[in-house]
Amino acid sequence: MKISVLGCGRWGSFIAWYLANKGYDVYSWGPEGDYSYEVLKNTGKNEYVTLDKRIHLTCDLKEAVEHAEIIIISISSQGVRGFMKRITAYDVSDKNFVLCMKGIEVDTGCRLSEVLVQSGIDPMRIAVWVGPGHIQAFTQGIPNCMVIDSQNEELKRYLADNFRSDLIRFYYGNDLIGTEIGAAAKNVMGILAGVLDGCGYVSLKGALMSRGAREVARLIKAMGGNELSAYGLAHLGDYEATLFSPYSHNRKYGEMLVKGEKFEKLAEGVTTSKAMQAMAEKHNVDLPLTNAVCEICYGGNITDYRQACLNLLSRLMARDAKTEFYQ
Repeated sequence: MKISVLGCGRWGSFIAWYLANKGYDVYSWGPEGDYSYEVLKNTGKNEYVTLDKRIHLTCDLKEAVEHAEIIIISISSQGVRGFMKRITAYDVSDKNFVLCMKGIEVDTGCRLSEVLVQSGIDPMRIAVWVGPGHIQAFTQGIPNCMVIDSQNEELKRYLADNFRSDLIRFYYGNDLIGTEIGAAAKNVMGILAGVLDGCGYVSLKGALMSRGAREVARLIKAMGGNELSAYGLAHLGDYEATLFSPYSHNRKYGEMLVKGEKFEKLAEGVTTSKAMQAMAEKHNVDLPLTNAVCEICYGGNITDYRQACLNLLSRLMARDAKTEFYQ
């Protein structure tokens, strides 16, 4: 199997490492001058993995695209549409695409698979790979479960069956809407988990897990998906890696936000909260936790973030009583 992994940050470099260990012919692409690419080029490793000698590292996008039967994309979710314009400059009519990132396009509210379709990719050639797991744990040999989903039943099963190993057990997804929305939304809940950590309200994480999954289920249902997907691997199943892990970028972002400190790495939940808020308004869905994250991330001139977060949590606790599974 010939695979090109486009994007060589922490997740992209891990995927290339993982699939090379499966024995596949793997190219790893990154843009010349990009920090992640230059580190791998100059040192042969990054803080997560050592570049396997079987992996061909390149900054030539044409070379990477033409090599592949399967193109795996692992970049910032907000950059996908622009990146696809570069990719579709080449003939990709016979390529299968796998999206390995979690997010929603802010400007349009589109799921990432929808962005690819709008970029001219056949929906039957698109899959998503999401679910629990941190690279730091995987590279220590600690296994986990993940999910691959697609409108194309044959493609989804082919990828899951051929990508599985003792390190990752794959499940077949059966709700692309729920899988994508759930995976993106867990990053939003991760930020709120970090806020709870920063405020010393760790015991509220149990309620966050329950109520967060419930509001995401409402949104998935309103968008035409299966609300049970919120309780699957893509969302609730990924909570340990997001709400509790010291490795979680989104959780760390929220924790540092309370302290008024800037988190320098990518936290996809920030933009996702804004996109989800817009979708909630469109579909008339109540998302109090998402709205809270959006408010604290985009609140403007906040001088005391700790107090602002405490006030926000107090307002959430003071909301009118509702039945637990209200629609």
